[in-house]
Amino acid sequence: MATVAEQLRGAREARNLTIQQVAEITKIRADHVRAIEAGDFDAFSAPVYIRGFVRTYSVLLKLDVPAVMAELDAELNQTRRFSEPPPLSEKQGGIIDTLMLGLSRFDWRKGAVGLGLLCLLAVAISMYFNYQRNKTSNPLQGVKAPMYQSTQSVSGDVLAVPATPGRR
Repeated sequence: MATVAEQLRGAREARNLTIQQVAEITKIRADHVRAIEAGDFDAFSAPVYIRGFVRTYSVLLKLDVPAVMAELDAELNQTRRFSEPPPLSEKQGGIIDTLMLGLSRFDWRKGAVGLGLLCLLAVAISMYFNYQRNKTSNPLQGVKAPMYQSTQSVSGDVLAVPATPGRR
């Protein structure tokens, strides 16, 4: 039975496609296509990349995707590096890793809506307290009664402006 790499290479050659054409169509880098066709899975940092690239490549070549993926899983399980998933323990990473993991789990859409509502509430409360403070205080308290002074140079013409109701 042919390996996944041999199946992909054979199907590509049967369709007369070059590695560059495959790379342009699938948006997979040409060196990754070469590594997949060579069966060099160590060129990838995680099996999720291998699975995604092989799936995309299989769809392009019109292969039986579930069968190819099952064979790929069997091949990856035989390798020491990809036989089991990496541990996702939060104790293994540092503070930054834990923070990034928590941020990746956060639903930013709901968080943005919640933050917007919180800001609106803060503005409404601020406006209410500002209204209450200004409603009870007299803005003219402490201002002396104005005195009219003529602009002409006649001396002794100073008139007091009558006090308005509610003013002291």
